[in-house]
Amino acid sequence: MTTATPMRISPLGRVEGDLDLNIEVTDGVVTNARTEANMFRGFEIILKGKDPQAGLIVTPRICGICGGSHLYKACYALDTAWKTHVPRNATLVRNIAQACETLQSIPRWFYALFAIDLTNKNYANVPEYEEVVRRFAPFVGTAYEKGVTLSGKPVEVYAIFGGQWPHSSFMVPGGVMCGPNLADVTRSIAILDYWKREWLEREWLGCSIDRWMENKTWEDVWKWADENDSQRNSDCGLFLRFAKAAGLDKYGHGCGKFLATGTYFQPELYEHPTIDGRNKALINRAGIYDGGQFHDFDHLNVRESTAHSYFKGNSYLHPWDGKTEPIDPAEGHKQDKYSWAKSPRYEVPGKGPMPLEAGPLGRQVNAGRSDALDHQDFDPLFLDAIKSDGPNVIVRVMARMHEACKYYKLVQKWLSEIDLHDKFYIKPEEHKSGKGFGSTEAARGSLSDWIVIEDGKIENYQVVTPTAWNIGPQDGNDVHGPMEQSFIGAPIADPTDPVEMGHVARSYDSCLVCTVHAYDGKTGRELAKFRIGEGA
Repeated sequence: MTTATPMRISPLGRVEGDLDLNIEVTDGVVTNARTEANMFRGFEIILKGKDPQAGLIVTPRICGICGGSHLYKACYALDTAWKTHVPRNATLVRNIAQACETLQSIPRWFYALFAIDLTNKNYANVPEYEEVVRRFAPFVGTAYEKGVTLSGKPVEVYAIFGGQWPHSSFMVPGGVMCGPNLADVTRSIAILDYWKREWLEREWLGCSIDRWMENKTWEDVWKWADENDSQRNSDCGLFLRFAKAAGLDKYGHGCGKFLATGTYFQPELYEHPTIDGRNKALINRAGIYDGGQFHDFDHLNVRESTAHSYFKGNSYLHPWDGKTEPIDPAEGHKQDKYSWAKSPRYEVPGKGPMPLEAGPLGRQVNAGRSDALDHQDFDPLFLDAIKSDGPNVIVRVMARMHEACKYYKLVQKWLSEIDLHDKFYIKPEEHKSGKGFGSTEAARGSLSDWIVIEDGKIENYQVVTPTAWNIGPQDGNDVHGPMEQSFIGAPIADPTDPVEMGHVARSYDSCLVCTVHAYDGKTGRELAKFRIGEGA
């Protein structure tokens, strides 16, 4: 009988926070996994009793990389609670800022967080390893240096409108606090064009973005990668070949069910933001894909389980009713609790609660739904990818990189539509009571706020992040979260250097830093302790 060897990976990521991974390995394959978020933050507790607009200041501090996304959804939560009027220009500027933050994240994530693991010595025998090291080695790689340096260009545009990045608070209920002029707009257009020309087309694609967007199936992508020398020798072409040769298409499947709460609004359809009118006004759509069927997203079907989280009891609550009541982890361990993350689940009608993968792949799978309205994104590529190749590390990475082309084109369109002679803000009435819901798609996935206001103060505030959707622990039915399911079935070639676990974790880009301890299954003796990367 084969004995499962437990391993503890602590920490596993490269950005912030702390994520540990406990796995069991049998015959070189992961057979069980538990993700442990080991930092309690308590922003919901901080916000209780504060002025309703405190969320505009506090929640962007949750993350130093996607603070603009936190501001965006916090603002819309108040817009819906206060029943504001948002002028067309304000919606355009909010869209532009949100998209530019995501555009900076795409190359920064690929080169600084994901691709450097491809230079691991375990891949020394894979064809083109020396070229991968030359390009992707941290700090000194030719592609690394250019990709990371140019990743800052899109947030220069954010700062033109928002005053600064990160931690801007220029989005407010009723609009935005800025008054751009023609020079601001033309400068923004030029900055993004430079980013597109010098990195996206010249380095990443080796072709025009319009040529890339002709790919409609996963087979198209592989044909594209061998179409000519320019595309074959691009960073994208090299990544596809090398990652496939290294077997990254063979693991990291996850739950196979996907969430998108959607982002970016068609201005004339969301001048008076309401929760009920949100889905139809979205450009990048909201939706659920349950592995076989699509469903409309309804925020009332979201729940958070605390069965295995360091919070009181075994609650299963909608965020408006959510509670954040921490307990001592030592006491939690006695109740089989193992993470500071809650377990978000979605009640699919007739199918019960489901873990759902959030992120670029979730967005792009839902973009494949065929009933798009005229203003909405329809893109069948990644629905075809998961049906033909299944969700895996390569598909998840490519979904994110694919968005660089799409968001660039959207931002340039929105910049051209700003009316410099019209309003950017309409002062709202600050209602003493109400409930609001605001959501967006941060670079990492669906990011949402639920606010309850009573007597002019915050009575309850709950934030559900894409990281929680992805790395949350088992729920009350002991069903693993999406990332836990992605680790199960993955190979580990070298137990002293489980780089495969890093690939899986970073394909999700969880906003946490993670480490690894390896233990002998019989004696409990620590075999190795290693960081899978730190600092970004």
